[in-house]
Amino acid sequence: MKRKGQVKFVPKEKTAFFSTLKERVDAYFDQNHISKNANASMVIKSIVMLGIYIGPFIALLILNPSFPLSLLLWSIMGIGLSGVGMAVMHDANHGAYSSNNRINDMMGTALNLLGASIFNWKLQHNILHHTYTNIPHMDDDISDKPMLRFAPNTNVKKYHKFQWIYAFLFYGITTLYWVMLKDFVQFSKYKKEGVNNNSRKENSVSLIKIILVKLFYVFTILVMPTLFFDIPFGQIVVGFLLMHFIAGVLLTVTFQLAHSVEGTTHPIPNEEGVIENNWAIHQMNTTVNFSRHNKLISWYVGGLNFQVEHHLFPKISHVHYPAISAIVKETAEEFGVPYLENKTLLQALRSHIATLQRFGKLPDLNEAIG
Repeated sequence: MKRKGQVKFVPKEKTAFFSTLKERVDAYFDQNHISKNANASMVIKSIVMLGIYIGPFIALLILNPSFPLSLLLWSIMGIGLSGVGMAVMHDANHGAYSSNNRINDMMGTALNLLGASIFNWKLQHNILHHTYTNIPHMDDDISDKPMLRFAPNTNVKKYHKFQWIYAFLFYGITTLYWVMLKDFVQFSKYKKEGVNNNSRKENSVSLIKIILVKLFYVFTILVMPTLFFDIPFGQIVVGFLLMHFIAGVLLTVTFQLAHSVEGTTHPIPNEEGVIENNWAIHQMNTTVNFSRHNKLISWYVGGLNFQVEHHLFPKISHVHYPAISAIVKETAEEFGVPYLENKTLLQALRSHIATLQRFGKLPDLNEAIG
């Protein structure tokens, strides 16, 4: 199956919603003489997030603390790891951090510090997820995982009725799987499916880069502390797993609260591969904000609680989402387009759990939301 370009959006009727919205958002930046890219607060945030991730590791190497204290440092690293992923590399790899592509590339390499591949991430996230949001078998970000079902029109198993209970344990292995196996699985998969249409030579170079990133990451974080700093390897492994469990839960839950909650749709293309909807309105139907007015959450998750704005304007840095969200909401209401949001984090979590319960009970391939 060649997924890239397989599905098209053809609206039943024309709408001026997105063109009007884009004009208004552009006017906001023009009239206020503001760049759409990162500002000083974003630069400070980048330094802080990288410090939360790297600083505890340096302290671990220098101080060689007791095992309980080392676990605390690994826990802080987990918070920093997810923070770097959400608030630093995400903007950069969307080309939103700076108008200078070199700066975007440089900040985007923060993903390599987490042990993951930029190449695969851009294919999965920028192309598949942002283009085909919540479309089963197209959007890898909501594709079913072992033991987990995230769409109402895929195969349901008996054990799925319990997924709302065990899902968060599986979320905890997300980044660990990503670092160890996922990039290699995706690399092969995307070549077969036509998502990656690079030449054989280009793919050879990309694969070598992925392998080198993995080797550097594993050596630095797992081997070096024992080899050069005499820290027991068992302690390093336990801390490493704890870090990834914390990061996995934080990253996965943040994402799921935007797409796997009540009110979102999972449309199925017709036999011609057509989604009968405007692309922008499709984004509004499949994406949900949460905790828009909570400044601490907005700061830490890199604006990923403003997923509506992010999906419509991925090349605008997240530091501007709180300001333009009012414009998006007002324009959506004017055109009768849904603006989905959960007011609080708790409300969003309840909605996600309710969705996991609902998807665990749906019959096999009999019900589609669209």
